[in-house]
Amino acid sequence: MTDRRDTALPSASQPGSRADRMMWATVDLVRRHWMFWLLLAGGLVLRGIAQIAYEPALLFIDSKKYIFGTDFTNTIWGSFDPLGYSLVILRPILLAGRSLAYAALAQHVLGMVMAGALYALMVRRGVYRWLAALAVAPVLFDAYQLNAEQTIMPDVLFETLLVAGVVLLLWQRQPGLFLVILGGLALGASAPVRQVGEALIAPALIYVVFAAQGWRRRILHGAVLTACFALPIVGYMSYSAVIMQYGFELSNMGNAYLYGRAAHAADCATLKIPAVERPLCPNASVSASLGVDGLVNSPESPRVLYEPVNVYLGMVIDTNPWQKDLAYHVLRQQPLRVVGDIAGDSVKIFALTRNTEQGDTPISRWQFQFGYPYYPPGLTKHGYNSANKVFDRAGGGGHARVHWKADIALRYYQLHGGYTPGPVFLFGLLAGIGGIFTFRRRRDSSPALACLLITGCAVAVLLGADLYEFSWRYQLPALVTLPVAGAFGVTALVGFFRARAQAQARAQRSGVAAMAGGATEAAGAVEAVEPVGAMISGKPAAGGSAHGGSTAGGLAASDAAAEVGDTADELAVAGSEQSAP
Repeated sequence: MTDRRDTALPSASQPGSRADRMMWATVDLVRRHWMFWLLLAGGLVLRGIAQIAYEPALLFIDSKKYIFGTDFTNTIWGSFDPLGYSLVILRPILLAGRSLAYAALAQHVLGMVMAGALYALMVRRGVYRWLAALAVAPVLFDAYQLNAEQTIMPDVLFETLLVAGVVLLLWQRQPGLFLVILGGLALGASAPVRQVGEALIAPALIYVVFAAQGWRRRILHGAVLTACFALPIVGYMSYSAVIMQYGFELSNMGNAYLYGRAAHAADCATLKIPAVERPLCPNASVSASLGVDGLVNSPESPRVLYEPVNVYLGMVIDTNPWQKDLAYHVLRQQPLRVVGDIAGDSVKIFALTRNTEQGDTPISRWQFQFGYPYYPPGLTKHGYNSANKVFDRAGGGGHARVHWKADIALRYYQLHGGYTPGPVFLFGLLAGIGGIFTFRRRRDSSPALACLLITGCAVAVLLGADLYEFSWRYQLPALVTLPVAGAFGVTALVGFFRARAQAQARAQRSGVAAMAGGATEAAGAVEAVEPVGAMISGKPAAGGSAHGGSTAGGLAASDAAAEVGDTADELAVAGSEQSAP
């Protein structure tokens, strides 16, 4: 039977000019992937609306860090977080004399490219076309993704490097050395964009080791991936130390967020700490109201308000070592509270709706607003920190402006269903984990390994961020990982159970054949015994005068056939049990 879904149009195979063949090939491509093209067109329309709604681009509290962070002679902003985004996206655009509107445009293009690359990967690896199209719908239509693409922040570039590494490693069922090199470089380059990218080495290394054949190839691929992954990280850290004079590190905020997470989870009443660290441990009400982000950045945080003075030197004591020591006291004395705090944050992504709980970073920061959004005192409507001043110092683009009909449409869309519900992420996670358990050493294990890589990357970046604090911004990588993991997981599970059913059917057919063969052999054995019995009794073996002998021979044949049939049934059952996986 012919699958008409994959049959090319007749005219595509007929002789004609090159232009005709290309035209019919294009028509056939659109016909077979019509659902994806329809979704892609919808995503393009939404991105066009976002581009004209907020011009030249949206700014966030941390945007100035990335715009001006590489100006290390006048600011220390570059020491707070890695500036790979500035070096890859912003500096080339600003050096070319373009405005930040081109950065937003580039990020919208990257969003479309990610959807196309993931769809092509899934179709190439055997995922149903309709399922692959649905898996990329979140990155095309999620309004929080659109907001991130329109904002001068590193999240979209991080997603792009993550997708690039996954696609390169999964493009072949067993990636060659060249793809391992490219995949390692792409995943490693994500860490200087967002530091949580360091966690991607774990799922990537496990994947390339299991995907390779032979221990020599496994050692080679593992070593090459590790070296290529480390190269961009070491390169950026060297740039930070030698050029920007910030030190050989990706960020200097690690201890601050370690304090924030530990202080938020701590039960200070029962915690045994030195007296000088006691003011750094917040009570329950302060911890709940500020959250992890507030404990790190708010001016009301204990780490900001506590300013002990060295009376001998007349100087304020640096409390950073005490903050670190407090965090380690909490980890040692109350580890279950810390684990519970992280677990509580990690499951928020699976909620049906997008809400802000007490202490969380406000989700409104990642929502389209009526009018241009401001975040005083760092980003204001007027004055030195105004958005207009930022655009002017960055190289132009005009003043911050809004197309009032477009911003209303985007906000209404975002607040009324224009986001990916949490149960979709939960299904993708569970299906991806289920696909991992279809791994069998003696069968094609590539679907299970694909689930391992994508699901592992999702867990690494999402849980890695939740270790320090929860923010809806940090959940964006779920859009390009968990739905895809779900599609691969469903494909792996369907293939697994289909192969199992086929094995059982083959075992049943072999059992029936064995039964028929045994019955034939029994009949032949009876026919051979009848003449011998006649010779012993002196009676003919057949005929009307040998009626009694004939009856005895028939009974013997029936008993022999029954015994052989029972034996065949036992063999069939044993064969089906052995063939079952």
